[in-house]
Amino acid sequence: MTSLYVREITREEHLAHLRRFPDASHLQIPEWGGVKPDWLPESIGWFEGEDGDQGAGDPMVAAALVLYRPLPGTRRYLAYLPDGPAIDWRTPRLERWLDPLVAHLERVGAFSVRMGPPLVVRHWDAATVAAGIADPGVRHLRELPVAGVDGHALDTADRLRRLGWRPCDDEDDGSGFGLGQPRYGCHIPLADRSEADLREALAPHWQQALRTSELADIRVSWVSDADLPEFHRLYTATATHDGFKARPLNYFRRMWQALNAEDEDRLRLYVAEYEGEVLSGALMINVGSRAWHSYPASGARGRQLRPSSALLWRMLCDARASGAETYDLRSITPALTDDRLLGRLRFKTGAGGRPVEYLGEWELPVGSQGRLLQRALRVYLGRR
Repeated sequence: MTSLYVREITREEHLAHLRRFPDASHLQIPEWGGVKPDWLPESIGWFEGEDGDQGAGDPMVAAALVLYRPLPGTRRYLAYLPDGPAIDWRTPRLERWLDPLVAHLERVGAFSVRMGPPLVVRHWDAATVAAGIADPGVRHLRELPVAGVDGHALDTADRLRRLGWRPCDDEDDGSGFGLGQPRYGCHIPLADRSEADLREALAPHWQQALRTSELADIRVSWVSDADLPEFHRLYTATATHDGFKARPLNYFRRMWQALNAEDEDRLRLYVAEYEGEVLSGALMINVGSRAWHSYPASGARGRQLRPSSALLWRMLCDARASGAETYDLRSITPALTDDRLLGRLRFKTGAGGRPVEYLGEWELPVGSQGRLLQRALRVYLGRR
C-alpha cells in the first residue's frame, strides 16, 4: 500500500516539476523565495512510497514553496505557504496530503503552519457588481447574487476544520486587504476569447476611457529593468495618494533579478507614455496559464488622458497573445461603501474582471507551545 511523505527538494527538482505541471501560483515558484529577504525559503516535495518507506526512486507527485519566519529569540518558525500548496484539494482525504506536510514542518522547527488553498469559493459577474456599486442599499459583495459557487471548495473548508485548521482572522478587515493574501480578487478569463471579444466585454465607461487614450496617442511599451526607477517614482506617488506604505526601489530590483533568473519572461514591466513622459506603469508576472497584474502605478499628471486604461488593455492583449488563460487583477475590496477603494473595483470590473472570493488562509498550531508562540509572533509583528 502506498502513502505520501514530504521532504526537502532542490531548486532544480522544483523547477523540473513546474516544467511538467506549470500551473502554480507565482507565490509558489522557487524564484519567489529570492524576493522575500525576511523569510527563509525551502522547496518541498510530496513523494509516494510503499508502506511509508522512503526510497530514492519514489515518484514526486506535488511540490511547494515554504517560507519560514523565525520568532526572535527562538529556533522556532512560522511556516507559510502563500497561495498554496498545489495539491489535490478535492480529495475527501485531505489528511493524506496535510499530515505529512505538518510532520515535515514540525521536524524543521515550525510552531505554526499557515497556508492559502488556491480555491475560489464563489464569483460574481461584472455587470452584477456594477449594479451593486450603483445601488446605495448594497454594502458588500456578499449581498449580491452570485454567478457561481464551488461546493467542493466549501467541503474543503469543512474538512480543514475537522482536521484542526482554523481560518486566519487577520486577513480581512472589511477592505479585503490585511495580513497574508487578500480574500477577494478579480479575474479576466482569456481562454478561447479573441481581442474583439475582450473589447466588446468592456463596460461603456471603460470603452470611452480607452478611446480617449487612443485619440491622445498614449504609447504603451514593454520596457527593461532600466526603467524601474521611473516606475518606482509613479508607484510612490500612488502610495501617497492611496494611503499605503510604498516598498523601496530595491524590492523591485530584487524581484526583477529573482523572477527573471530562470525565465527572462517571468516578469515584465510596462509603461504608458505621452509625449515622452511616463504617466503610468505596472508589472506583469507570468507563470503557467496565468498572468498577474501587479503594482499598478500612476501620477497626477495626464490622468484625463486615461493612460492606465491604455496600459491595462495592452497588457491584457499581450497576455492573451502569449497563451495565458486567465489575467489576474489581484486584490479588490468587497465593501461597496469604501470610497477609497471603490474606484479600483469599478476600474477592474469595467475591464471585464470577474470578482472572486477565495477560500482564504488557514492556520494550524504545531506542538504543545504552538498557540502560545502564535500569539507571541503576532505581538512582535504588531510592534514593528
